[in-house]
Amino acid sequence: MNKTAVIYWSGTGNTQAMAEAVAQGAGGQLFAVSEISAAEAAAYDALALGCPAMGDEVLEENEFEPFFSELEASLAGKKVALFGSYGWGDGQWMREWQERAVSAGAQLCGGEGLILNETPDADGLAACQKLGADLAAM
Repeated sequence: MNKTAVIYWSGTGNTQAMAEAVAQGAGGQLFAVSEISAAEAAAYDALALGCPAMGDEVLEENEFEPFFSELEASLAGKKVALFGSYGWGDGQWMREWQERAVSAGAQLCGGEGLILNETPDADGLAACQKLGADLAAM
């Protein structure tokens, strides 16, 4: 069984709700990004990383972006799922994030990240649980 960490940043609670559902599906440990270092995260077999779109469709810049930038060097061969919420745009932040993860050598769960518009509904939370279960099964 994979040792899985679900790590997220959330400003409004939407991505936190997604993270909780992903962790439920994966049977993994849940961390806000402020609760874990990149070195500690790298010790896990599988990572589910959650961050909403911010500003001009970018990762949150004060906590999550520095964390992910440091973690990138440890992603080669790692099983990774990406998820987050958005309120505008077309998902450009997720496409760029996916590209960074794959370029770093991550095995991306499902081939792409999971994005949900605003507050996740029951179907969205079910999709998050499935993402977690799929990650755990990789």
